[in-house]
Amino acid sequence: MPHCDEPLLLNNLLCSDLGLGRQMQFDQLKRREFITLLGGAAAWPLAARAQQRDRMRRIGVLMSTGANDPESQLRLVALGQGLQQSGWTVGRNVLLDTRWASGDSTSLGRYTAELLALSPDVLVVGGRAEPVVRQAQQAGRAIPIVFVQAVDPVGAGYVTSLRRPGGNMTGFTQLEYTLSGKWLGLLKEIAPGMTRTAVLREPGTAGIGQWAVIQAAASPLGVELTPFDTRDPTEIERGLSAFGREPNGGLIVVVSSSATVHRELIISLASKYGLPAVYPYRYFAAGGGLASYGPDLIDQYRRAASYVDRILKGEKPADLPVQAPTKYELVINLKTAKALGLTVPDTLLARADEVIE
Repeated sequence: MPHCDEPLLLNNLLCSDLGLGRQMQFDQLKRREFITLLGGAAAWPLAARAQQRDRMRRIGVLMSTGANDPESQLRLVALGQGLQQSGWTVGRNVLLDTRWASGDSTSLGRYTAELLALSPDVLVVGGRAEPVVRQAQQAGRAIPIVFVQAVDPVGAGYVTSLRRPGGNMTGFTQLEYTLSGKWLGLLKEIAPGMTRTAVLREPGTAGIGQWAVIQAAASPLGVELTPFDTRDPTEIERGLSAFGREPNGGLIVVVSSSATVHRELIISLASKYGLPAVYPYRYFAAGGGLASYGPDLIDQYRRAASYVDRILKGEKPADLPVQAPTKYELVINLKTAKALGLTVPDTLLARADEVIE
């Protein structure tokens, strides 16, 4: 399902199944708040109603992932919750026009054009922002843009600096490049006999930057690296099947939209070929991956709503500093470790935010 035609958050949520296999994470989003978000006018606080604007405001939301992805839907819910907390009532004084690119570059370009044509008051970009920014600049549109999962916004040319972005863009980074080296250290700590590591990445600024940091960390640890592109599932399967035939291998999946889209395939291949693997987000470990270390993206989207609110109230993106994540999560899947014949050190288990039995 590429995208939902209805702009209201409720209809977007109905476009996918939030329940299957994700009840625990759904509960973490505070069921009571979720019900309030989807409720009628009577559920909204008087203070929120007092802040309603004279005209309906429009927010474009472009997600690099798919509408049938429960994790992505949870992020959209978090964005809606954040707007609610700032006094914006979806369907009463603000509309959400959401498009889902499902990791496809062609769809990303087409949906960017669709959203720009709607002349939104703010455009929220979740995932790959480079094509969106480039297309908006080529169209000569100065629509305020809030990016939510940028890796290197200065290096990518989105902003002049993190403190003073300049222009019409600001937002939230999801990691610093130094995090990439920690993935390799974590993998080596869990599987000390590993001497070879496959690295799944996307081409582009973010993929190159993460790869460079992993390279720098690999030499002192005596680990040989082999890069693979995450965009094509056939190539992922071919590459990992060849890599997995040799002993002492491991796997690192870096931040990329396509890795999220193809995560079930990646996790299954790591299991099939006995590859200890470290991933950037919790939902990889929750889905059967060995370990993950990275930002809490649900929190990122809730925080992004505060910037949307401030822009709708008249502040300029140029004056809103780019913010880094405030929450990082280390998750260990002991069931997967046992299946791989690995013993996770007690010291690592003690550092974990969550251990999946």
